[in-house]
Amino acid sequence: MSSTELPGVRAIDAAMAPKVATVHVADGEELRSVALPGLTLTVRSRPPAHAGLPPALYVHGLGGSSQNWSAMMSLLEDVVDGQAIDLPGFGDSPPPDDGNYSVGGHARAVTRFLDARGRGPVHLLANSLGGAVCTRVAAARPDLVRTLTLVSPALPELRVQRSAVPTALLALPGVTMLFGRMTENVSAQERTRGVMELCYGDPARVTEEGMRNAVAEMERRMRLPYFWDAMARSARGIVDAYTLGGQHGLWRQAQRVLAPTLLVYGRRDQLVSYRMARKAAAAFRDSRLLTLPDAGHVAMMEYPETVAQAFRELLDECGRS
Repeated sequence: MSSTELPGVRAIDAAMAPKVATVHVADGEELRSVALPGLTLTVRSRPPAHAGLPPALYVHGLGGSSQNWSAMMSLLEDVVDGQAIDLPGFGDSPPPDDGNYSVGGHARAVTRFLDARGRGPVHLLANSLGGAVCTRVAAARPDLVRTLTLVSPALPELRVQRSAVPTALLALPGVTMLFGRMTENVSAQERTRGVMELCYGDPARVTEEGMRNAVAEMERRMRLPYFWDAMARSARGIVDAYTLGGQHGLWRQAQRVLAPTLLVYGRRDQLVSYRMARKAAAAFRDSRLLTLPDAGHVAMMEYPETVAQAFRELLDECGRS
């Protein structure tokens, strides 16, 4: 199990924080902590079905964790050697020393991990915020990416959906504190149901076990002293990335990605509009598009078998290298 202790001031803060429950680890999974300059990342992995499989890295979205990829990791353990990371400040990873939660900051964390572990090039799979992060990684470091799979990537939209506005408001100073006070009496079960209704095309697809694990994780994260700060700063990072132009703009960087790219969009997505699917397919030069009529924002959790099959087809196109 990884440690959430940080050097310096953050170590003192962590020591004084309320005791937080451990994260859920599914059968066959392992968690370990990787210390890098300026940050510590928790890595979730499953032993591959056999030696010699190409490496894969899974990256979650805003408010998520490596648990979001457990189903996909299990389904793909026979074709890739998969690992999923908790981005800094999320899951079981402590905040970064520099407090940088920008898209670029998260991208540097992913790049540092790949460079330090010598796992590149990898098959890179990402969702939402992670999609924006990994678009930046693939554009800046093509040597690290074999293929890129993006599930509802958080790429700039001119007209944000009304249902996504509350999430965007987290980026405003003071909003998270106000929201925290307004919802302090809301139970973990109620919070979790709200998240499921926002992220799933059909919340009824969540199994009883899945709901229990999600509620337990919600209870755990609400006891983390830095949770709301990580959420607010990461949301602000997405908004800032949306406003960047020129070579640093995410759409311009998408055009620079050389890796074969699989794009997955759900028609019931309330956070990333389905209308962006065609724009994304045109931006990534070597792309293929999978649209799921009944999926929401986390298709890899709602329809893992379908997304896994599409990834297998991508591997077949690329010679399973």
